[in-house]
Amino acid sequence: VQLAESGGGLVQAGGSPRLSCVASGISFSIYTMGWYRQAPGNQRELVATITSGGSTTYADSVKGRFTISRDNAKNTVYLQMNSLKPEDTTIYYCRATRAYTNYWGQGIQVTVSS
Repeated sequence: VQLAESGGGLVQAGGSPRLSCVASGISFSIYTMGWYRQAPGNQRELVATITSGGSTTYADSVKGRFTISRDNAKNTVYLQMNSLKPEDTTIYYCRATRAYTNYWGQGIQVTVSS
């Protein structure tokens, strides 16, 4: 199983990058997919999730700015990030979950410059 994140890097405040996570080795369409983030010294926190049926949840800190979506034909989950703030700087992780099965990507750095 592999979850490969891409799309991060250095972004200016107010920018709108899109993260992608391509999954392989799983039946992607039946998994709940999510984006999480973890700053140094902090616990990993939920950013957004999307179920196999397309229902979404968001952290309060990103509601109205971030949008999670999925393309089952491409085994890919996206995180569209708008109106980025310096406090969004951290490592973002992709997660695939189903019942008691849980997979994580390696993480991708997003750095927001003010």
